[in-house]
Amino acid sequence: MSDTRKKPTVLIVGAGLGGLMLGALLERQGVPYTILERAAAIKPLGSAMTVGPVLLAIFQQLGIYDDLLAVGKYMTHIRMHNESLQPLKPTDYTPVEEQTGYGFYVVARPVLYELILKLVPPCKILFDKKVLSISETDEMVLVRTGDNTAYEGDILVGADGAHSTVRQYMYEALKTEGKLPKSDQEDLPFSCTCLVGQTRVLDPEEFPLLREPVCQFLSVMSDDKPYSWATFTTTDNKLAFMVVNYLGTKLSKAAIERGQDTSEREEWGPFAAQAMCEETSKFPVPIGDGKMTLGDVYKLTTKDMISKVMLEEKVFDTWYSGRIVLLGDSCHKLNPAGGQGAANAFHDAVALANLIYAMPTTTSQDITQIFLEYHAERHPAAKESFENSQLFIRFRPQIGYIQAIPATGSVPSAVSPSTEKARVVFERLQQPSGNKTNNLKETMTTTTEKPHVLIVGAGLGGLMLGALLEKANIPYTIFERATVVKPLGE
Repeated sequence: MSDTRKKPTVLIVGAGLGGLMLGALLERQGVPYTILERAAAIKPLGSAMTVGPVLLAIFQQLGIYDDLLAVGKYMTHIRMHNESLQPLKPTDYTPVEEQTGYGFYVVARPVLYELILKLVPPCKILFDKKVLSISETDEMVLVRTGDNTAYEGDILVGADGAHSTVRQYMYEALKTEGKLPKSDQEDLPFSCTCLVGQTRVLDPEEFPLLREPVCQFLSVMSDDKPYSWATFTTTDNKLAFMVVNYLGTKLSKAAIERGQDTSEREEWGPFAAQAMCEETSKFPVPIGDGKMTLGDVYKLTTKDMISKVMLEEKVFDTWYSGRIVLLGDSCHKLNPAGGQGAANAFHDAVALANLIYAMPTTTSQDITQIFLEYHAERHPAAKESFENSQLFIRFRPQIGYIQAIPATGSVPSAVSPSTEKARVVFERLQQPSGNKTNNLKETMTTTTEKPHVLIVGAGLGGLMLGALLEKANIPYTIFERATVVKPLGE
C-alpha cells in the first residue's frame, strides 16, 4: 500500500548526538528536515562513553552496528581501586551480555559522533545558525536565526542541550500564560564538576595495556578527597579520562553568572580546565608500575582536548507546547555516573520518530497528541534513569518503521508504545493495496500530509530525533545556536 500522507517538515535545533540521531531516522523515513547548529564547525572534544544493550539494537537497525564494533573497545569489567591503588571488587558486565545478547563497548565520543553523522546528508545540517526568535501559529512554526534567515516547519524539536534556547522560549511563553510548573522555573542544579579528555595516540610498547583486546576501564575512588577519576583505553591507542569533583553543595550556572563572588565566576573562565588539571595532577592512576599520575596523563594530552563541564542534573516536567517539543538534555540532564545521558537522548529520538511516522495528519491536534504520547512514554523512563540506573538495562527500543530484528539474550526486552504504534502503520503499508487490516483505527487516513518538524538544538537528543525523522522521510530542520559544534564529553 502506498503512503500518500503529507509528510511533516521538521526543524531540529542542535546537532549533538540526539539531534543527529533524529535526523538519521527522519532520513530513513523520507521526512523533510533541517538541523540548525549554532556552532560554525564540529570540534572533536570529549572523553569516551560506553555503548551497550540499550542502544545496540538501534544501531543494528540503522546498519552501523558493525561499524560501532569496529571503533569500540569491548568492555567486560570496570576495575575499581582505592587511592593507594589497591584493587576493590570489580563491576562485571558479562551477565548483562548473556541476558540481553549485546555486549558493552567503549568508544571515544567524537568517534561515535562521526559514526552517526555519516547517516545524515551534509546538506541537512546548517552551521552557524544561532536561534534568535521563535514564533508559531496553529498551522506552522517559524524560527529566525542570527543571519536573519527564517525557517518554517510543522514541528520544532529543541535538541539544543541543557541550556536550551528552545526550552527558554517555550517556558517564557508558558510562564506568561501561567501554565509553567514552579519546578520548571527553578535553575538547573549541579553538585559535581567534571574534567574530561583524551590523550594523543600513544605507543603500545610504552603503554602495554593498550595492547589488551578488552578495554582497560580503571577507576579510583579517593579515600579523603571529594574526587573520583577513571581512565579507559580506546581502539585508536588513546587513553580517555574523566575526573569528577563532588562539591558537597548544589549550585547552578545561572546563579554563578549572577554571582556576586568573582572567584565563582573565574571558576568557569578560560583557565578553569587548566586549574583543575593542576589541582588533580598528583592523583595516582593504576597504570604500569603504579607511579603514573593524572598529571602524566595530562602531559600526553593537548590542551584543546581537555574540557571542564558542570554535571547538571534535572528532569523537567514540561516537554512540549504547541508545535514545539524537547529532546535529550534540553528536557532531562542526567549525571554521567549512570552512563545513561546519551542513551536517553537516543531513546527520545526513536520514540519521537516512531510517533511522527505514525501521525495521520500534520494538524495541531495530531501533533499535540503525539507529543502527549511521547511525554507519557519517555518522561517516566527519564525519571527512572535519574533515580535508578539499574532498571534502564531492560529497555531496548526498536525503530517501528524499520524491519524488526530478532530478539537476543535470555531476558526479553520491553516494547515501547511508540514502537508498537509505528509498527502497526509500517506493517499496514507493507500490505498490497487490495488488502485491509483492522490493526489501525478505521478513522485513520493515509492520504494526509506529514508534518514539518523544527528542532532547536543540535545536541545528542536533537541529532537523534533528526536521524529518526530522516529514516521516516518526515521533513524537519534542526536549528543550533552555536557557531561551532563542541561534542564535549562527561
